[in-house]
Amino acid sequence: MPLHILLPMVVLGIVGITVLLHVMGWSKPAALADEAAAERAWLGEFPDDPPKRVVLSHDHHAALVETQKGHGVVWPMGSDTTARHLTGAKISRTNKGLRIDLPDYTAPRIHLTLDAEEASQWPSLMEQTA
Repeated sequence: MPLHILLPMVVLGIVGITVLLHVMGWSKPAALADEAAAERAWLGEFPDDPPKRVVLSHDHHAALVETQKGHGVVWPMGSDTTARHLTGAKISRTNKGLRIDLPDYTAPRIHLTLDAEEASQWPSLMEQTA
C-alpha cells in the first residue's frame, strides 16, 4: 500500500479510537467510591502497610491515608489509581487544591484538586506523624 494512503489511514484510525473511547466515557479519571475503595487502592501499592485512617476528598478523586509508616496519598492516574508515601514531600497550595513535590522520580509532582476547606486542612493532617 502506498505511504500517502497508509499514513492518513493510521492517523485517522488512532484519532477515531481516541474519540470513540472518550464518547464511551472510558477516558474519565478513576474515582474512589468510598474509603474502602481508597484503602484497597492503597493496599494494591503497599500491601505491607495497612491504613489506620483514610480521608476521602469531596470529589472522590483523592484520598489521604494514615499508616503505621506515616502518611500517603491515593489519586487517579488515568482510569486507574496510584499511591505514594509522603515522606520528604513539600506541600504547597494552588488555586485548585494542593501540589505535592515528592523525592520520587516516578511521581515527582502530584496535583490534587480539592475544595478550599480540604486544601487548608489536608496539609496539617499530612504533617501529623503517625
